[in-house]
Amino acid sequence: MILEKIKSLSQSYAQKTIDARRHIHSNPELSYQEFNTAKFVSSKLKEFGLKPQEGVAGTGVVVLIEGKNPDKKIIALRADMDALPIQELNNVPYKSTNAGVMHACGHDVHTASLLGTAQILSELKNEFEGTVKLIFQPGEEKNPGGASLMIKEGVLENPNPTAIIGQHVMPLIPVGKVGFREGMYMASSDEIYLTVIGKGGHGATPELGIDPVVIASHIIIGLQQIISRNASPKQPTVLTFGRIFADGATNIIPSEVKIAGTFRALNEAWREEGLKRIQKMAEGIAESMGGKCEVEISRGYPYLENNPALTRRLKHAAQEYLGKENVVDIDLTLGSEDFAYYSHQVPASFYRLGTRNESKGITSYVHTPTFDIDEDALRIGPGLMAWLAINELMEI
Repeated sequence: MILEKIKSLSQSYAQKTIDARRHIHSNPELSYQEFNTAKFVSSKLKEFGLKPQEGVAGTGVVVLIEGKNPDKKIIALRADMDALPIQELNNVPYKSTNAGVMHACGHDVHTASLLGTAQILSELKNEFEGTVKLIFQPGEEKNPGGASLMIKEGVLENPNPTAIIGQHVMPLIPVGKVGFREGMYMASSDEIYLTVIGKGGHGATPELGIDPVVIASHIIIGLQQIISRNASPKQPTVLTFGRIFADGATNIIPSEVKIAGTFRALNEAWREEGLKRIQKMAEGIAESMGGKCEVEISRGYPYLENNPALTRRLKHAAQEYLGKENVVDIDLTLGSEDFAYYSHQVPASFYRLGTRNESKGITSYVHTPTFDIDEDALRIGPGLMAWLAINELMEI
């Protein structure tokens, strides 16, 4: 039975997968700079007897694994390769060797796991019909999102997949378990940059200037009313400002203040309305106080919706692979992912791979300098994804 063969191969190749993850983790590269990571991925795929297409959207890698009757059906699998500008604080043998850069979101896991999946599928290609397209994508962590660039370069064409599947680590789920959610899952994400301009001066004579710090404080508080009084309480949304820079001193009023934040939504119509309100209110508050506010909006990723029928099938297949007790339901989140771009093009499903192990002290969340995983997850991830792909290829 092919299911048992996949499980056996996933275990047999587990150490190779772990070794690949550790190599990638030790040598992280920032978004759109994944040159060595892409070379490593391509070299591994060639070892499996595959012929990768390199240089897609700069550093992306795409490869086809053709079974019998390859044109019958095409399923795409995706992994992201970029790291974050974070200094790693873990004391592990595979600690980042690139100062200030770290795989703190698990993209090393995603890439290594998909390499493991590639090895399994390449060995079993005579036992399934159809084609599996593997997408190793750059730049998930930075606008405009590597997925959008890959799509522009035709990654969903020639051949055209009927569905795409993505896997992402989840440090809140224990290792050995995976999580699925049908329908709306993740939020859109836009970056908000405000420059509040006033007139600098001495802190003892504020009447001679226009204080942009005070204006900025009113803007930040005022904009929260867009969430509390304009957004429907039935519609999850959030506006958070995480950076404020005013280069003054105890007795110096600066000339300008820079503010940066993020706006998240799960509805495209509200997203557009919210962005317009943010700009109008910020400009209006500043003007009413004698200053000026320049608003820059960097459009990010759209909302991510998991195709219900596809996700239902994948969840059932995961239950066959892991047992019902190890497949959990997950809640929607206002986090964002550029996998969302794929979900707006073809039926898509984005599920979560449990990586938490409290007994080993592996509990840190993503985007932190102490994030790590229980590598037993890599004994599960590659085989599960291979099984999900083959199971979907068999779906009529």
